[in-house]
Amino acid sequence: MYERALRWAAHRHAPWYLTALSFFEAIIFPIPPEVMLAPMSLAQPKRAFWFAALSLAGSMVGMFVGYALGYYALELAMPLVERLGYAGQFEQIKQQAAENGLLLLILAGFTPVPFKVFTIASGAVGMPLLPFFIGALIGRGKRVFLVALAIRLGGARAEAALRRHIEPIGWIALVLLAAVVGWLVWQAQGA
Repeated sequence: MYERALRWAAHRHAPWYLTALSFFEAIIFPIPPEVMLAPMSLAQPKRAFWFAALSLAGSMVGMFVGYALGYYALELAMPLVERLGYAGQFEQIKQQAAENGLLLLILAGFTPVPFKVFTIASGAVGMPLLPFFIGALIGRGKRVFLVALAIRLGGARAEAALRRHIEPIGWIALVLLAAVVGWLVWQAQGA
């Protein structure tokens, strides 16, 4: 499956394939869209952010399907969660989604747990749609746009480093983002 995704990245319809892969990865596929996004961005660096936007759009639509599965048909989604090996953690993720779903989704983009597990759990607890949308947009968006930015700036070396270190890089980016947001909030309160 991984090798097929790499071949799709070189196809003339690659942007459509990337969007479709991102959609299905958000629901069922185990292959992350970065396996197509990275080589596509490397081949056409000026279009890297466009490719990231397409990936994010496909993921967002897929995440709403995952949310709907959790909300309306959890019994259909549970075999997938079990097959992924996260049935034991699912109850804890559901509880976290019920307590602070927005933050959970923002952080979920760089955890080893597939994002689809978080979206299904968010639907299962009936998380309000606006916080779900915002959290999913930031959670997935920071990951795909970080890939696009790194490849746009660093080329093939950045792509190889990203492949090895995406999670730690993501956590560092998240800490920096939180620091900037915290500073802006602090400035707004002082003004």
